[in-house]
Amino acid sequence: MKKVTVFGGSKPKPGEESYQQALELGRLLGQAGYTVLTGGYIGTMEAVSRGATEAGAHVIGVTSEQIEAYRPGKANPWVQEERRCTTLRERIYTLMDSCDAALALPGGIGTLTEVAFTWNHLLTGAIRPRPLVLIGPGWQATLNQFFRSQGSYVPEDQRRWITFATDVHVAVEILKGQKA
Repeated sequence: MKKVTVFGGSKPKPGEESYQQALELGRLLGQAGYTVLTGGYIGTMEAVSRGATEAGAHVIGVTSEQIEAYRPGKANPWVQEERRCTTLRERIYTLMDSCDAALALPGGIGTLTEVAFTWNHLLTGAIRPRPLVLIGPGWQATLNQFFRSQGSYVPEDQRRWITFATDVHVAVEILKGQKA
C-alpha cells in the first residue's frame, strides 16, 4: 500500500482539536512512508497535507475549478503536486481512483458524499478492493443509525467495506495491518 486518500472537512482551523488530529494523521501517514492525497484546500485537507509534508511524505492535492468558483481559494502551501480537475465529480473520481486506501476524518456533506461514493464503488466492484476507514465516533454513530433505520436495505455483507477507527492512531495501525 503506497497511496492514501484522506477525506475531511474544510472547517477546522489551526489550533482547533480537529485540525490538530488531522495534522497528527498526516504526520503518522508520512512517517509510515505513504504518499498522501487530499482535496488540497483548507481545514482538514491543509492539516493532513502539512503533517505529511513535515514528516517527509509526498503530498498530492486534488483541486477543482468548480470548488474555486463556489469558494475562492488555491491549493494549500503543503501540497507538492497539484492535480487540477474541472468538476467536483472528476475530483472525487481522482481521489478515489488514485489511492490504495481511503480514510475519512469528520466532515460535512462533501465528506459524506466522498465516503458514500467510495463505499458504493467498492460494493459494486467499480473499483478494486481497498480499505475504507472512517475515523472518530461520529462516523460510527451516524452509520449505526443509518443501519438501524434502513434495516434490510443495508445488509451485513454491504457493511463489510467500512472499518471504523476510534482515532487517527488506530486508523494508521489498521492500514499498516492491511496487505496491498
